[in-house]
Amino acid sequence: MSKEILKATHSGAIKIGDISIKCAVLEDHRRVITHQSFSYAIGRAGRERGGEGPSNEGIASFLNANNLQPFVDEELKQLGKAVRFKPSNPTSGHQGEAYGYSAELLPKVCNVYLSARDAGKLLPGQEHIARQCDILIRGLAVVGIVALVDEATGYQKERDRNELQKILEKYIAKELLPWIKTFPDEYYQELFRLKNWQYNPLTVKRPQYVGKLTNKIVYEKLPPGVLKALQEKNPITENGHRKTKHHQHLTEDLGKPNLEKHLASVITLMRISPNWRIFEKHLERAFPSQEQQLELELFDADSDDEN
Repeated sequence: MSKEILKATHSGAIKIGDISIKCAVLEDHRRVITHQSFSYAIGRAGRERGGEGPSNEGIASFLNANNLQPFVDEELKQLGKAVRFKPSNPTSGHQGEAYGYSAELLPKVCNVYLSARDAGKLLPGQEHIARQCDILIRGLAVVGIVALVDEATGYQKERDRNELQKILEKYIAKELLPWIKTFPDEYYQELFRLKNWQYNPLTVKRPQYVGKLTNKIVYEKLPPGVLKALQEKNPITENGHRKTKHHQHLTEDLGKPNLEKHLASVITLMRISPNWRIFEKHLERAFPSQEQQLELELFDADSDDEN
């Protein structure tokens, strides 16, 4: 890591979905992406600790894996060293300092993971990173050619400030962007609270049992047949995991809005429940299973007769 502390002259954030990739331009004209944002960008959210600098001295941790070394040259190792700088408008961070990596490193890291994938050298836990890198690098290529045309023609002075960002977001959304959250953090926070589990907001890794609970309290409560259809369309692979999230296969006009509406109701029930047992009672009352729905209908019919 460089010992020199540079000052950022400009700072901002690339907004894609609900993820904010923080970036800055330093006084030596280097463009940097903060270390935590870099992890989010390539799908390694939670692997780096925010606010305390990179987890490893020297080369970035996302290039340290042994299986990636054949694809990491010396030039990339130098580029992969963290840069310590002073933000132009520090509002958080460690003593007004931040850590980041050269923005040029992002497409190069993507190429490392894609090269490893093409050579059949990826580990199972790296496959989702390669998928994200594939989508990201193609999106950056689209934005890159647009930016070059704008610069060559002088149009960059006239275009909307966020126009390139909007192009990137639109392109990546078409490519099934995995980082746009359908399940908000609050869903997992409340789920872990009700189950008396320790919740770590800095990682996206969840116990496998969380998926089974989500099927039970979310997908099984959607219209009959939806969960079965999703399981058939998105089967478990040989490594024991699904390639994508179930919600990524729902339709934009009907499936996703219904899921989001149901999730909002589930989270509300979680908030008012002091423990898992009471939450389950609230959930079954609000969204009864087919058997319980029949029992309720029979009960209501008996009550009408008595009246």
